[in-house]
Amino acid sequence: MLTELQITDDKAQFPDRQKKSPDVVWHQSSISQKNRTQLNEHQSALLWFTGISGSGKSTIANAVEVELYRRGVRTYLLDGDNVRHGLNSDLGFSDQHRTENIRRVGETGKLFVDAGLIVLAAFISPFRVDRLAVRNKLSAGQFIEIFVDTPIDICEQRDPKGLYQKARKGQVSAFTGIDSTYQPPKNPEIRLESGNKNVDQLAKDVVNYLEDRGLLEFVIEQ
Repeated sequence: MLTELQITDDKAQFPDRQKKSPDVVWHQSSISQKNRTQLNEHQSALLWFTGISGSGKSTIANAVEVELYRRGVRTYLLDGDNVRHGLNSDLGFSDQHRTENIRRVGETGKLFVDAGLIVLAAFISPFRVDRLAVRNKLSAGQFIEIFVDTPIDICEQRDPKGLYQKARKGQVSAFTGIDSTYQPPKNPEIRLESGNKNVDQLAKDVVNYLEDRGLLEFVIEQ
């Protein structure tokens, strides 16, 4: 399994990936992230929902987005399954592919944050080092790690896709929480215990956090 100390590109897994050419130069847009957030009248950030399968990540993220939409906040939800239908349809579930999955989503999330949006990303993202790598792509305070902390027995009872049952029967391999590791966050910005509260209450906790930190308003610096 990949360690927290080092992850290197696997050329056998990703033979087409090359180092950035020195001829590739960043083009600076005349419109800045600050301009976009001012137009939107709120800050931008990446809300990263992590937790094992069935924990409620996507359901809670969806409820948060609905509430933000009602408040006129510009958002976009990146869901793990949805992204694997297109952008990451070429990836499997090996450690290397899971890391690449999160790397691509992190880069996408960074672009959306630059566009002035509040981005909600719901991904198992089992490795701490991968989540840290995404955090490091953004400015301080723009990455908000939300740990949907749900006991595995509750997740198995829910089992909305029937994946736990298949994993227990050996029909699905490398399944997080069964035969593949999940590394829970050590110091997440938000910890949600979905076994103790309903979805609306959990979504309110997230929105309250955003409000308390002024992310739902744009303040012009004096």
